[in-house]
Amino acid sequence: MLNKRISLITLGILSATQAMANDQAESKGFVEDSSLKVLLRNAYINRDFKDGNPDKSEWGQAAIGTFSSGFTQGTVGVGVDAFGLYALNLERSEDRSGAQGIDFFKKGDSGQPADDLSKGGAAIKFRLSSTTLTYGDQMPALPVLSYDNSRLLPESYTGTLITSKEIKGLQLDAGRFTAESRKSAEGRDSGGLKSINVLGGSYQFSEQFKAALYASDVEDVLKKQYVNANYVFPIDKDQSLTLDFNGYRTKLEDSYVRENAITGDDNKIWSLAATFVTGPHSFTLAHQRSTGDSNLGYAYGGYQKDQGRVGDGGNTIYLANSYWSDFNAEDERSWQLGYGLDFSTFGVPGLSYNVAYVRGDNITTSTSEGGTEREIFNQIKYVVQSGPAKDLSVKLRSSVLRVSQKSSEYNVSGNEVRVFVDYPINIF
Repeated sequence: MLNKRISLITLGILSATQAMANDQAESKGFVEDSSLKVLLRNAYINRDFKDGNPDKSEWGQAAIGTFSSGFTQGTVGVGVDAFGLYALNLERSEDRSGAQGIDFFKKGDSGQPADDLSKGGAAIKFRLSSTTLTYGDQMPALPVLSYDNSRLLPESYTGTLITSKEIKGLQLDAGRFTAESRKSAEGRDSGGLKSINVLGGSYQFSEQFKAALYASDVEDVLKKQYVNANYVFPIDKDQSLTLDFNGYRTKLEDSYVRENAITGDDNKIWSLAATFVTGPHSFTLAHQRSTGDSNLGYAYGGYQKDQGRVGDGGNTIYLANSYWSDFNAEDERSWQLGYGLDFSTFGVPGLSYNVAYVRGDNITTSTSEGGTEREIFNQIKYVVQSGPAKDLSVKLRSSVLRVSQKSSEYNVSGNEVRVFVDYPINIF
């Protein structure tokens, strides 16, 4: 059914003749609008687990090259996107590598992590008016299919995506992807995805109000729906209050439930965050709640081939209380208090600091009810503003996560440190 809906919407998008916008008319050409960028990334994650669990860490150096051509001139523009990825393992420890949540370098059959990784991909794209069809290897960033770029190398997907912006403020997306490239392994189909269909859009109703509605269908795994509403209340010149609501509903397929010995098939999870900004300060209060009968809670990301997971992208969790823990267990309720500081006002542009405290309770597992967890998150980031190293960023992040005994089946206590140094270079 979702395939048919995507086909009908695609036909309607491509047959539209009275567009309110026409990006293709402003095309300068295939070469003239082209860009080539290289991101050099040095990344390190260390997890000091508690309760007798072995510590894990990985460290690597990556080069991520991305090429995006312009579109040829004419009624229908044609272009090409391509990327090349390389990562060098700087730690190479059999004992410390292999944590599912780090996943820089996948372990081989010998138990050793890879010494290095290299892979690439390309896609062809067509544009009619302000509607673009892209086929090939891509990195989609949608609420129901969002590739993970929070580790050493990014994930990618192979398939077709149509994005239409014919009406001002309205974006429509429809796509089908049939392969997933794992961020820690070589090959175009290292994630084990059969197929995923995505459909939805967002609309900017006014300068203050924006909403989105999306759905996805992961073959033989689950169906998912997402809703978002975001409203910004301007208060003064440098003051505002933002309310952001995000919600997911997932329904697991019966065959997937049986094969993976899962209890229940339904989950609903939502978060509501209120952020007050005054000058360089931001204050956040958020509540998140998970309901339903699935012992997986909110299921997302991971790889079907060897993790028994969903396969819809490691960043497909547009929820307020997602840091090291996602606070997404069965029946879990969580609250967040957060604070952010922009040091530009104090004469240090590019420097920012964020801290958050999140506490979850009411966690249900197969053996207990009423479990709890809590996390203290800290992050400091600096972006160089000028000179030869302009746009180089250094990010230091830490989390202290403590999980009660009743919740130990769902999560594990530990201290985490992440250090990322990103240096983007614009070749042209």
